[in-house]
Amino acid sequence: MLQHNNPEPRNPSRVVILGGSGFVGRALTAELERLGAASLALSSQDLNLLAAGAGAKLAGLLQPGDAVVVLAALTPDKGKGSGTLMQNLAMAQNVLQGLAQAQPAQVIYFSSDAVYSFDEALIKDQTPACPIDLYGAMHRTRELMFLAEVKAPLAILRSTLVYGAGDSHNSYGPNRFRRMAREQGKITLFGQGEETRDHILVEDLAALVGQVLTHCSSGTINAATGRSASFREVAQLVADQFGGAVSVEGTPRANPITYRAFDPIALQMAFPTFCFTPLEEGIARVHQQTAQGE
Repeated sequence: MLQHNNPEPRNPSRVVILGGSGFVGRALTAELERLGAASLALSSQDLNLLAAGAGAKLAGLLQPGDAVVVLAALTPDKGKGSGTLMQNLAMAQNVLQGLAQAQPAQVIYFSSDAVYSFDEALIKDQTPACPIDLYGAMHRTRELMFLAEVKAPLAILRSTLVYGAGDSHNSYGPNRFRRMAREQGKITLFGQGEETRDHILVEDLAALVGQVLTHCSSGTINAATGRSASFREVAQLVADQFGGAVSVEGTPRANPITYRAFDPIALQMAFPTFCFTPLEEGIARVHQQTAQGE
């Protein structure tokens, strides 16, 4: 659940984005510009969070009253082993050292639904975190680190799968399916694509973060739409954008089928007027945006 520390929404004096050049960071920067909020987007080129003295350098970049959004993380495409885990924890430790020397007005930590076990088919905000892999364990550990050491209002957003134009991660889902369709003329699924997941458009996620910032919210919430679709359904929506020229094909199943859905009641209570883009509309919009850039 989230608690709003601003009864009426207002922009923070400045928003500092760690991981500002990434997929979500770019969308958030655009959202803050739309809101008229000052921002400083820092990439790893501006601030290497694994370098010696990174905490002190971050402290020197922060101003009293800044809101800090922590997006910076090594994602599974960069490695899934213990080495990547330890690097991510070292990054978080350096961020916390920097925050301890500054006086931020708010901190937002961008986590993942990977902190949940697939034993839970319906995820609620009170569902216990129980990660089953190192990536999920990393996010849960970083959550606990921030909860233990951040003194400012802290919001933790556990995001479901994010899609949108400009994503370079090539994770299984809408982004990869479109690349398959464009390059191979077909979309190949794991099994028959029976698994269900919640997918959130990156612009919607950025707008949600904007709401958390303007309300100076604190607490933990799932960033999910409340609608789950099978990967086959998602693949077919992507294929339809190509006018019937793309087929959707299954493969022999190698792993058990898993399902995941979210109960969005806590998010709806926190932001009752917030609306997510329907999946069909979002996939069509991403197709148009991507096609314009090709």
